[in-house]
Amino acid sequence: MDRATRKDLKTDKFAVEVEHSLEYAAAHRRQLIGFGGAAVAVVLAVVGFLYYQDKQHAERQKELGAAMALIERPVGPAPGTAAMFSTQEEKDKEVAAAMSAIVEKHPRSDEAVIASSYLASIAVSQGKAEEAEKHYQFMVEKGGKDLASLGRFSLAQVYRASGKDAEAEKLLRDLMDNPTALVSKEQATLSLARVIGAKDPAEARKLIEPLQRSSDSSVSQAAIMAMSELPPAPPGQ
Repeated sequence: MDRATRKDLKTDKFAVEVEHSLEYAAAHRRQLIGFGGAAVAVVLAVVGFLYYQDKQHAERQKELGAAMALIERPVGPAPGTAAMFSTQEEKDKEVAAAMSAIVEKHPRSDEAVIASSYLASIAVSQGKAEEAEKHYQFMVEKGGKDLASLGRFSLAQVYRASGKDAEAEKLLRDLMDNPTALVSKEQATLSLARVIGAKDPAEARKLIEPLQRSSDSSVSQAAIMAMSELPPAPPGQ
């Protein structure tokens, strides 16, 4: 196997691992914190839309709206429309340029934080772990309480996919102790259990078990699913 092929496989593995983790969390977001989405990108689009309603930020919102509109444009021919982008690579490049311009022009704004989340998503899809970390760290440092928490949660998934379980564990434990509107205690708990499940399945089970008994059936079902991913408990436990 040549070096280029090995690099592609490594990139694909990283992207799949991070995206799987984020999609896993998003799949339960409707049950755990009250509003849904098929992926974290969708959640961020909702957050962006909410900020978009605030007329105080009209210029920045207009720029962010234009950048987000690029994401909706098709790749390749679509029925009844002309293709905006011939390849996904071309689309990612255009979206990244638009989002980067917002971050550079308005670095202290909420719009820049949201734009950075999209830059991180593109980096993840391309297997660029360090770049994804940089963008999620920007969210942590520049975002308000809620967006910063989403940055921490996403950063934890990148750390986990990169083999930095200790860093991921630290972030998720902090999120458990300090839940927000965008990252609930239950969501952080389930993600932490997945991070520590291989090295300490006993603690992971202790984290999940109370959620299995939750009076909220959606939470208990999510916990049951998380428990099924752990190694079986030894006899007598």
